[in-house]
Order: sequence, then C-alpha cells, then structure tokens
Amino acid sequence: MELAHSHPMAGHLGAYNTAQRIRDRFHWPGLDAEPGRTNVIRHEVRTPPGTIVRQRPYRIPEARRHAIEEEVQEMLRLGVIEPSRSPWSSPIVMVPKPDGTLWFCNDFRRLNEVSEFDGYPMPRVDELLDRLGRARFISTLDLTKGYWQVPLSAEAKPKTAFSTPSGHWQYRVLPFGLHGAPATFQRMMDILLRPHQSYAAAYIDDVVIHSETWGDHLERLRRVLLELRRAGLTANPRKCHLARAEAQYLGFQVGRGLIRPQEKKVTAILTAPRPTTKTQVRAFLGLAGYYRCFIPNFSSLATPLTDLTRKGQPERIPWGPTEEEAFNRVKKALTSEPILRAPDFNCPFLLQTDASNTGLGAALCDAVRVTRVPASRQRRPGNKGGTPARDYRTLASHT
Repeated sequence: MELAHSHPMAGHLGAYNTAQRIRDRFHWPGLDAEPGRTNVIRHEVRTPPGTIVRQRPYRIPEARRHAIEEEVQEMLRLGVIEPSRSPWSSPIVMVPKPDGTLWFCNDFRRLNEVSEFDGYPMPRVDELLDRLGRARFISTLDLTKGYWQVPLSAEAKPKTAFSTPSGHWQYRVLPFGLHGAPATFQRMMDILLRPHQSYAAAYIDDVVIHSETWGDHLERLRRVLLELRRAGLTANPRKCHLARAEAQYLGFQVGRGLIRPQEKKVTAILTAPRPTTKTQVRAFLGLAGYYRCFIPNFSSLATPLTDLTRKGQPERIPWGPTEEEAFNRVKKALTSEPILRAPDFNCPFLLQTDASNTGLGAALCDAVRVTRVPASRQRRPGNKGGTPARDYRTLASHT
C-alpha cells in the first residue's frame, strides 16, 4: 500500500503523523491480500433448457502439469473451486505471462455462445476522468482478485466445470472468462458506491476516490473502505495508492487538474512493430485509439490504416509509403507529452468543430482555450462530396 508521506494540507500533522494516521485508520479487513466473499450479489449463468456444453480437455504438456496442480491446490485453499460431478466441462489452457510464469485460464467460449448476454453498461472512461476534475487528493483501490469475490449461484456452479489431470472441478465463485462477468461486477460496484457517487467511482474492480481537501479525503476513504468491508469485499494493499496528488487510473496519469497518458502505455505504442496483417493493424489502432483524445484529427491521420481493415481487404495487408507515413504520424502525435486539463464545470466552454472529406472533429475548450476533449471520427466512404462544409461542422458537434 503506497501512502502519501506529506501534503500541503496536512502540514499541521507532520509527514510522519500523516502517514501514521492513515495506517491506523485502515487496519481493517477491507484491506487484505486474499479475496473476500461478497453478500451483495450472485452471478447467474443462464442457458437454454436441456443445453450442456462438454468439451474434451486440451492436451497438456508434461512440463506444465506441475503448474496446473499448484494452481488447483491454491484455488482449493481459497475456496475458489470444489470437486464436481457435473456433466459440463470446458477446457483449460496455460498462458505464459511476461514475467515467465503461467496463467491458468478456462476456455469458456462454447459456454459463452449458449449463455444469455447481460447488457449492463460499462462506465465511459472519459466520464470517469471528468469526475476527477481538479481534485487535490486521489486514492485508487484494486480489489483482490476481484471476480473471485463474487459467489456463483447454485445453478451456475456446474456449468463452470473443468478437468485437470488430478480431477474434475467446478467454480464456487465468478471465474475469469465468462462474458457476463464484467456486467455482474460493475452492477455490484454501482450498487455499493451509489451513496458515495459524488466522490467515488469504479470501473469494474478499479476504484477511485477523490477530494479537494485533506480532511474530506480521509473521511471519504474511510466511508468507501467501510462500505467494502460491509459487503464482504477486500482490496489488495499492494495495489492501493492512498491520498496521492497524482495517481495512475485506467491507463492515465491524473491529478492536479491534468490528465495525460501513462508513460509505459505510450512506450508500447511507440515501440509497436510495423503490422503485416489486418489483425495487427486493428490491434495497433485499438491501442493508439484509446488515447485518441490526445491526438487532434486522429481519425483523419489514421484513415490509411483504417482502410486496411475494411471488409474485403486481404488479411495480409499491402503496405506502402502512405500507410508508413500514417503509422509514424500517429506515433509521433503521442511523443509531444500531450496533456489535457480536467474540466471546471463552473466555467463557460467553447466548442470548436471542423470537417473535411475524410473526417469530422470537435474539441471542447475552456475559457482560456485549453483543449479538453478532442474527438474525431471518419466519414463513411459513401458520404464524400455533395454536402456543404457548414453541415459537416454541424454534424461534427455531435461527434
């Protein structure tokens, strides 16, 4: 757990006393390296009557059997799984992590195909960032193995069954890989944080608390952690960052009224190799597009790359000077250390719009004309020509 050791607002306490006060307040079960078990919600897996998904296990290399058995024993210790006699079965795979260890995964694709989809909405990241505004103190909490803190219904447990060399098992809690998992978790967090929505929010298991004064922040942090404890949830102390002037949240560096992309995410974009397939182009555009608010005219810049992903284009893409230039221009746009200012909704705003035959764009500026949210999108191929520029700019205002 990382703590702010000193703040201007806490000078009367002293650096040591400030940190100690936070430690004393938060020695609660709400901060725990092991997952809790909520009493707020249960996850359902709804499938058509009479439907059973049973797949043969994938072949497991001998070198990975020990890692699988270790993971099974750990999940048994934590009460995550239990022995099963279910006719259902989904295969497992061991996916290498960047640090060389293996990630135990369930391939629930067939189960997801026959399961009812939950359309509960995810929060918009830009709206969550807007809510931070000009907060002077920010705390972020990461719930310990978030999904494992949500129990499954009795009917759902057998549907999550899987086999390993040591037996047949089923989950007691929400596993990773079910398509309804994010919706269930987000619904739970929205219920819990509804009384605190003026100063706390969550994107699945990533919670943020923000305040403008030190005293308010301590009290708000206490309220949110107590709410988590009452719900049976725990936050991982190693991933909690408390009372920071700046914090990392959802891929952004936020604080002091500023928003910028995280440096390691920008590095990943800058070091991305030249794509050779349509799938790789989509992956690059997805990564770069996450930070499109920092790139004016992003859609127009990326048009040559986007065209490579259109229906009918070959999987092995053609690559020429035009595509190379677009690829490098998108990268270069993120090297100028872009910064946005969080909006002050008590001030007037200016909406600037622009349009061309290839794109539409808009930027929301504050009273001192600092660009806040550049937004853009491509025009559809069939719309080129024949429309007055003023109509394009009007359309851009709705982008």
